[in-house]
Amino acid sequence: MTQEQWTAVDDYFTDLLVPPDPVLDVALQTSAAAGLPPHNVSPNQGKLLLLLAQIQEARTILEIGTLGGYSTIWLARALPSDGRLITLEANPKHAEVARANIAHAGLSDIVDLRLGQALSTLPDIAAEGHTFDLIFIDADKPNNPDYLTWALKLSRRGSLIIADNVVRNGAVVDATSNDPNVQGVRRFNEQLASEPRLSATAIQTVGSKGYDGFAIAIVNQK
Repeated sequence: MTQEQWTAVDDYFTDLLVPPDPVLDVALQTSAAAGLPPHNVSPNQGKLLLLLAQIQEARTILEIGTLGGYSTIWLARALPSDGRLITLEANPKHAEVARANIAHAGLSDIVDLRLGQALSTLPDIAAEGHTFDLIFIDADKPNNPDYLTWALKLSRRGSLIIADNVVRNGAVVDATSNDPNVQGVRRFNEQLASEPRLSATAIQTVGSKGYDGFAIAIVNQK
């Protein structure tokens, strides 16, 4: 199996199951034109996030890591008209691009983009009394364990927690890795396993974004 073949299969399913969408295309194009890193989820993965939010019947969503707002748009589209999505972005340039993409998607009334380091803004969100039906973690990996701790504080029984990039091209199995991203993900995965309030699993994925995976957990008790 090769990256070329993975991408071809991704394209095959995208062509069949993810209809062309000019708004999402513009979000990708403006992000690329602004020089943002190509770390957004793939179209198939975006559709997966939308479906998971719909299955969850989410009315409130927290996203940690906005980038250019591509996954934000997918998730926000799953919400009812009175739903709310709070998304956190540390990079001012990324946030500027995301705000424009979210506005172009007609979602500014649903999406609340907050600029700043997530570990600084999460206490403010908790102080405001928010709880979330779905939390998507896709930011700096060394802080993933802290993000999971906050996700538990900001969740309810039955909330869904999803984390991207937990396989790291297979490097996650290397306990001796010097990569802080790998070590952050390993600590996150170990925290998932040891947390009695969570029931979790992880899936490996291949496709246009390479070899990686998602962790998915449900909060069973508070």
